[in-house]
Amino acid sequence: MRGRPAIWWIRRDLRLFDNPALTAALQRGGPVVPVFVRDPALLRSRHHRRSVRRQAFLDGGLRALDADLRARGARLIVRDGAPDMVLPALVTEVGADIVIAEGDVSPYARRRDAAVRSVAPLELVGVPMVHHPASVLKPDGAPYSVFTPFSRAWHARVLPERHLLLATPVALPRVPGDLMSAAIPDAVSLPAFPAGEAEALRRLRRFAESPEAAIHRYGADRDRVDRDGTSTLSPYFRFGMVSPRAAVVAAREADPEAAGRTGPAVWLSELVWREFYLTTLFHRPRVLQEASNASWREIVWRDAPQDLRAWQDGRTGYPIVDAAMRQLIETGWMHNRARMIVASFLTKDLLIDWRLGESWFMEQLVDGDPAANNGGWQWTAGVGTDAAPYFRIFNPVLQAKKFDPDGTYVKRWLPVLARVPVRLVHEPWRLGPQEQQAAGFRIGRDYPAPIVDHRAIRERTLAAYRQARASKA
Repeated sequence: MRGRPAIWWIRRDLRLFDNPALTAALQRGGPVVPVFVRDPALLRSRHHRRSVRRQAFLDGGLRALDADLRARGARLIVRDGAPDMVLPALVTEVGADIVIAEGDVSPYARRRDAAVRSVAPLELVGVPMVHHPASVLKPDGAPYSVFTPFSRAWHARVLPERHLLLATPVALPRVPGDLMSAAIPDAVSLPAFPAGEAEALRRLRRFAESPEAAIHRYGADRDRVDRDGTSTLSPYFRFGMVSPRAAVVAAREADPEAAGRTGPAVWLSELVWREFYLTTLFHRPRVLQEASNASWREIVWRDAPQDLRAWQDGRTGYPIVDAAMRQLIETGWMHNRARMIVASFLTKDLLIDWRLGESWFMEQLVDGDPAANNGGWQWTAGVGTDAAPYFRIFNPVLQAKKFDPDGTYVKRWLPVLARVPVRLVHEPWRLGPQEQQAAGFRIGRDYPAPIVDHRAIRERTLAAYRQARASKA
């Protein structure tokens, strides 16, 4: 006998393969109502700051999911409003006895789910991670603040294997009738990131499972901004178009030992960093407002709106920084090594508050995720949990020469420098007037002079950090 309908509330799990919440809804034996609630409070939230590209990617993912559901006899229902108002009404409308959703770790998500649970029969199944944040703890029950012991504890738990991944359902039973659904808007196309589960799985296979998989070169190539050496899966992880468990399985199958500095082991470590930052946010939600390390909460940052705008626009005069910021503006994505370089430049060279950079990234990034974005910014600024030492200040020229040795990346995003000789493409201000003329540009007219002298700022930055630490002593 068929059971009562179950509502599958979709949030950060826009997929059918290896979806614990969907599987739990199907196991109840009755019709399944897939619903996505467009929550205006979430869209307005500072730490989920609405990005046009990220919204377009989400809308594309919803359309792809709807097509996949229709191919299996169901359809996606989209409703607008506060979840604690929309979901109880939908429960009554379809006669459901349960709402099933994947859990989440952000402060807002947990408040939202508590509000829904007070008015509707909500059951949370899993989280957008391999291990729940409450399950990877120190022996005394406290959360980890250092990555290496966290990683050891994470690896010590049972890891997923391919035969344990949840199959894509062949068909989904649906409730009779035609439920009202809001339209999913046509969005701006994102050629670099076609949305949807099918594309996510294609990228995972290409990166980790093909005969010439890039995962095997990942250890050597991942920091090269001029190479296609990363998985480019971060937007798909952000909205759960690919399962983190499936990614871990792929990494471990590429290298069953997953040890040392092999490409698969290094990529698996990056997946664990993602879990580390999600776990940190779960246990320390105030990291979204302040430095995780209390020693650095009193840093006196510069109020320099013109410098901030130059950084945002890619007009700092340092080609590697400007190329990365132009890539962000034009595509909504940036190579991870480039993210560290531009974050170091903003916080250490310009001494501008890391939270302004974090906010700008959230406005621009297709893969903008509060936990990973916050963790990355605090790490580079030296103010977070297990952060880079505060005295580590990336030299943008040396970073560029190491990770873009031929200037390929810089010349792609800064075509004004296309004719600059490789030897000086990362420091074009050293070109004389005749060399500039031969290269077809002039410093100060076609490309800016450096807005700060990197060699001269180190002591200013270290003094600001030392003063902050002394004030907490």
